[in-house]
Amino acid sequence: MAEEALVEVSNLSKKFCKDLKKSLWYGVKDVVGGTFGKAPSLELRKDEFWALKDINFTLKRGECLGLIGHNGAGKSTLLKILNGLLIPDAGSVTMRGKVGALIELGAGFNPILSGRENIYNNGAVLGFSKQEIDAKLEEIIDFAEVREFIEMPVKNYSSGMRVRLGFAVAAQLEPDVLIIDEVLAVGDANFRAKCYERISKLMRDCAIILVSHSMTHIARTATKCIVLGSGVEIFNGHTGEAMEVYYAQNSKNTQEVHSEIFSNYCHLKKFSIENKQINNLNDRFEIDLELFCDKDLNDVELDLFIMSKEHVPICQISSKILNRKIALKKGTNNIRCVLFNLNLNVGTYSFAITILDSVYKNQYLWVQNLEKLIVNGDNLIVSPVILNGALQIEVN
Repeated sequence: MAEEALVEVSNLSKKFCKDLKKSLWYGVKDVVGGTFGKAPSLELRKDEFWALKDINFTLKRGECLGLIGHNGAGKSTLLKILNGLLIPDAGSVTMRGKVGALIELGAGFNPILSGRENIYNNGAVLGFSKQEIDAKLEEIIDFAEVREFIEMPVKNYSSGMRVRLGFAVAAQLEPDVLIIDEVLAVGDANFRAKCYERISKLMRDCAIILVSHSMTHIARTATKCIVLGSGVEIFNGHTGEAMEVYYAQNSKNTQEVHSEIFSNYCHLKKFSIENKQINNLNDRFEIDLELFCDKDLNDVELDLFIMSKEHVPICQISSKILNRKIALKKGTNNIRCVLFNLNLNVGTYSFAITILDSVYKNQYLWVQNLEKLIVNGDNLIVSPVILNGALQIEVN
């Protein structure tokens, strides 16, 4: 891996004004002052605020920087400065080589031109010659999967087609720096998989900046992360730690309550866990359920899920997999679930439960956002589940 730094950001700051008229007046004053050699004021004037303040990072070839934070944290402002669309008020940005950017859906496309013509336009904007684009044209069209529509005006493309074409141009022309802002969330599953495979190949000779609210995408690609909050760096470092900081940042003002999505003949009266805080690599863990049924429910399937912070199931225990037939009687039913080797990454998790008829698959109960479980420990990694095993290393 080459050690050349392609992106260097030092003490970068940018301020905006909440009032349009004041913003225009401040702009005139700064332009006039600059004419006479006066540097713009770094003090906040009335109705001004820092969209970014003292941001610092270096990005080399082979690295992918994940930019995460809540809406309004300053991510888009930072990307626009990196892409040359905004001028910072303080600090410096150094970008080396050719820069490809996917900041907004369909950005840079001329809607009345065909897909083929837009490939040449976008390639030229990225700094590539016609000969370089000619050499990559067929690969771009094939990657975007729009060959049948390549002569059609882009205004008639679906959002997914525009994303595919935009990413194909930026990725297939192999820029030195590639900036991606959330646009991959629009593509279908197969195309996203292809994009991430392409990103992995690009990282050998390229630096990538990825903005996403999906921690799955960040964990899959980022080699390091910056967490932004109200324009300042809250965290800068390891991806796993950054994800925990992001989750903590977004849960401060969120009050989680049980969410009963479906209840028919069966009602959850109690859900309790043995300990609300455990260490990762925990050997044994118990959960007690109290269910009330309006009638006898014979041969039901019970599934208990452990959910990530994004309320995505990461693992489950199922009576079907355990080959355990469950019959619930009319009235109160108590069930104890014992889990072994609960090897979870450090962080906070929740539970969900479903009960359905094992034959006809009729839904009886579906409850999410149950009791919180906090996992403590020193083994902070990127993925949610830790695998036990052994490494056998042979040195010749």
